[in-house]
Amino acid sequence: MSNPATDAPHLRRVLTAKDLIFYGIVLIQPIAPVGIFGIASRMSDGHAATAILIAMVAMSLTAVSYGRMATLYPSAGSAYTYVGRAFNPHLGFLAGWAMFLDYLIIPLINVVFGALTMQRIVPGVPFLVWAAAIAFIITWLNLRGVRATARANELLLYVMCVVIGAFVVMAARHLLQHGGWAALASIEPFYNAHAFQWSTALSATSFAALTYIGFDGVTTLAEEVKEPRRTVPVATVLVCLITGAFSTVEIYLAQRVCPDPSTFKNVETAFMDVTHMVGGEWLFQAMGATVVVACVGSGLSGQAGAARLLYSMGRDGVLPRSLFGRLDAKRGIPAFNITLLGVLSFLGAWLISYERAAEVLNFGAFLGFLGVNAAAFWEYGIRRREGHTRRWFMDFVVPAAGFVFCLIIWLNLSRVAQIAGGAWLLAGIIYLALLTRGFRASPVSLDFSEDAPVNGKEPTRP
Repeated sequence: MSNPATDAPHLRRVLTAKDLIFYGIVLIQPIAPVGIFGIASRMSDGHAATAILIAMVAMSLTAVSYGRMATLYPSAGSAYTYVGRAFNPHLGFLAGWAMFLDYLIIPLINVVFGALTMQRIVPGVPFLVWAAAIAFIITWLNLRGVRATARANELLLYVMCVVIGAFVVMAARHLLQHGGWAALASIEPFYNAHAFQWSTALSATSFAALTYIGFDGVTTLAEEVKEPRRTVPVATVLVCLITGAFSTVEIYLAQRVCPDPSTFKNVETAFMDVTHMVGGEWLFQAMGATVVVACVGSGLSGQAGAARLLYSMGRDGVLPRSLFGRLDAKRGIPAFNITLLGVLSFLGAWLISYERAAEVLNFGAFLGFLGVNAAAFWEYGIRRREGHTRRWFMDFVVPAAGFVFCLIIWLNLSRVAQIAGGAWLLAGIIYLALLTRGFRASPVSLDFSEDAPVNGKEPTRP
C-alpha cells in the first residue's frame, strides 16, 4: 500500500557542494569587480584590494549564518523569512522591505553600467540613448517571456573566465615588461603607508561589498542538496572565499598597472582603460562586450524577479491589486509591473549615478545581512533547540562577528545612501503600521521565491 506522504511530489536531494559553488559563482559572476574598481580605488586612495578583502571577511562570516539558517528553514532561503521566524513577522516584513529595495535597484544598476560601458565602446552616442536602449531591450525581452536559461548562464560564465584569464596573463606580462618582479609583486595595493587611512578604506569597503551581492542565492537550493547541514554552510562560505580570491587578483593587477586613481579617464569604467593598456583594442572590446551582455542578462533576471514580487504583493493585497496584482490576459505575465520597472530603470539612470545606486543597493542588502546574523545568533546561541549542543565559537562568536563587521560596513555607507535607504525603511515602517492596524495583526508574507507564478504557470528552476 502506498504512503501518501512519500508519494507526494517533492524536490530530490541530488545537488553536491560542487553544484552549489558553481551556482553561486554564476550568480555573482567573475567580472563582478570590473564595476567597482575605479570608484573603490578613488574612495580608498588606491586600496581597492584591501576593501575587497575586508568585505570578504564580513561576507564569509555572514555566509556561515546564511548556511546555518538554511539548514533550519530549507524551504525559505530569504533574509525576511529567517528574521521573521527567529524574532517576529513584523521584523521579518521590514527585512523583506529592505530586500524589495534591492530588487528595484538591480535592474537600474545594470542599465546604468551597461550604458556606461557602451558609451566607452561607441563614444559618439550619448549615455541616455544607451540607457534607453538597454532598458528597452531588457523590458521587451521580459514582456515576451524570455528568460535566461542555465545553459546560457553557463556559456556566459565560460566566456567571462576566458576574458578575465586573458586579462590576468596580459596584465602580469605588462608589469614584468615595465618593471620586472618588483612591479608585479608589491604590497602597495593592500597597504601604502603614505596614503592608507582606515576611514577611506572602510568607506570603499561599503561600496566594494557590491562584488559579493548574490552569494545568499546558494541557500535557496537547500531543499535539493545532499547532506544540507554540512554542504550548504560550506558551499556558501566557499563561494564568498572564491569570489574574494579572484576579485582580489583582478583588482590587485589593475591597481598595479594603474596605481593612481586620479589618472582614470572615467572612474566608473576605469577597468576598461586598464584592459586597453595591457591587451590593446581587442581585449578592450572583448571586456566591454562581455560586460554589456552580463548587464543585460542580470538586468533581465532582476527585472523579472522584481515584477514577480510586485505581482505577489498586489495579489495578496500589500499593493493595489488592480494595478500590480493582474496578469496580461494573452501572455500571462505581469506586463504592467515589467513596463513600470523598465520606465523606472531609465528614469533612475537619468537621475542617479552608478556609485549612488550601488550604495543604496548595499543599504538594503546589509540590513538583510544584519538580520540574518542576528537570527543565527538567536536561534543557535540563545534559543534552546532540541538535539543541538551549543558550540561557543560557532553559535556565539561567528554570528556576532558577522553582525559587527556588517554593521561597520553599513554605517560607512555614504550619507546620501543612508538618507535614501533610511527614507525607504521609514516608509516601510509606516506602511506596515497601516497594513497591520498599528502592528496588531500579522503582516502578509512577501513572496521572494522562484516559484511565484510569472508567465501564467509555475516556473521551474533552470
